[in-house]
Amino acid sequence: MQDRVAGGALAGSALAATQRVRRRPRLAEAVVEDLVNAIVTEMYPAGTALPPENMLCDLYGVSRTVVREATTALTEKGLVVSQQGRGTIVRDSRDWNLLDPMILAALFRREDGLSYLDNLSEIRSSLEASMAAKAAKKATPESVAELSAQIRKLEGLVEMPAAYVHEDVNFHDIIMRMSGDRLSKAIIDGIQGKALNTHGYAGKLSVAHVRDTHAAHQRIHDAIAAGDPEAAARAMREHIESSWAKRRGSHAAT
Repeated sequence: MQDRVAGGALAGSALAATQRVRRRPRLAEAVVEDLVNAIVTEMYPAGTALPPENMLCDLYGVSRTVVREATTALTEKGLVVSQQGRGTIVRDSRDWNLLDPMILAALFRREDGLSYLDNLSEIRSSLEASMAAKAAKKATPESVAELSAQIRKLEGLVEMPAAYVHEDVNFHDIIMRMSGDRLSKAIIDGIQGKALNTHGYAGKLSVAHVRDTHAAHQRIHDAIAAGDPEAAARAMREHIESSWAKRRGSHAAT
């Protein structure tokens, strides 16, 4: 009986320890996300110090351990640096890891976030045009069949913008995979993932816009299926630039 009690106590202690370990990263991540947003949106401008450790503990209702874990994460992201006698200092934006998902999300929320979305569109246009050309060069009957099946699926969703947008992402993903350019795909997946959740990037959905988008997708598909790298690159570049110009104009009008 005593053995069972002791075993139960040990099990309970182990469970409690496990819960603390699981809870701590979530707490630290929440603190990190809030501080990243505050730093990137310049609530704490470059050169200024974050509040002292004890104040951050009180502000977020967490332990010193959690605050220290959060500060370590901010340091790894290039956002802050510890200076003797000054505390934790916010670094210049040139030192930030701009490909970090939390930093990207915060950048898109800034007052000048539209300029970062412009930059994202330029990056996408350059990289995806190159990948479309590679896809045309490397196209096989099997890969073209997959792309054609996706075009047919998109055609059936033109009158349903929300559903079309979801499959639109898959269309581009097929082309990127066809290209074999894994590094460019990783860059686009990383930076676009956060932008897709930003109203300024998504814009207002409309059937008219989707019809234009589908026509552009068809041109890209046809060029790749025909094995024409130049036409594929041109069609992809025109599609991304034109689509963003329309979404951007819609956003600016609101």
